[in-house]
Amino acid sequence: MNFQPISADFFQQSTINLAKNLIGQYIVHQHPSGLVVAKIIETEAYMGPEDRAAHSFGNRRTKRTEVMFGEAGLVYTYQMHTHTLMNIVSGPVGKPQAVLLRAGEPIEGLDLMQQFRGTTPMKNWTNGPGKLAKALGVGMSYYGHHWAEEPLFIAPGPGSEEVEVGPRVGIQNSGEAVHYPYRFSEKGHPMVSKYR
Repeated sequence: MNFQPISADFFQQSTINLAKNLIGQYIVHQHPSGLVVAKIIETEAYMGPEDRAAHSFGNRRTKRTEVMFGEAGLVYTYQMHTHTLMNIVSGPVGKPQAVLLRAGEPIEGLDLMQQFRGTTPMKNWTNGPGKLAKALGVGMSYYGHHWAEEPLFIAPGPGSEEVEVGPRVGIQNSGEAVHYPYRFSEKGHPMVSKYR
């Protein structure tokens, strides 16, 4: 397959629409060791200043969140425990919103993914945001890169026949934001996060 970066215009849509329309597109990483590709099957929208679950809640501007105030389509990576998590900056400049890439389906570079994920069984390679970044060999160095540019980019994919909408995962301490229907996933896909 010939993967080409998606047009930068793709990122110029509302955060909710972007989170939904990313389902079924590809994340492509031209890693120095080879090409790794996963199809996006799960995302979460974070709505910035008014969303208690967002890093930028209340317009918090820190070294970590700075990139979120930039243009839509920038890479926002951050670390949680030992994992890197990949996000796409969204919304207008100065309005710090983002979409978290939560889970994917391995498409190309499976040998490389296996190296990156060690003895983990394949069904658990990419079924969580930290696992996804690890399987794709993506680290913090991509902070501030643009998702429409090589070597790490979103490429047009087949989309998804049915996108399921529900509450986000793992944000227990965020008041009413716990229940917002901001998680999007490919309906019935076995690698989508389990909602607890």
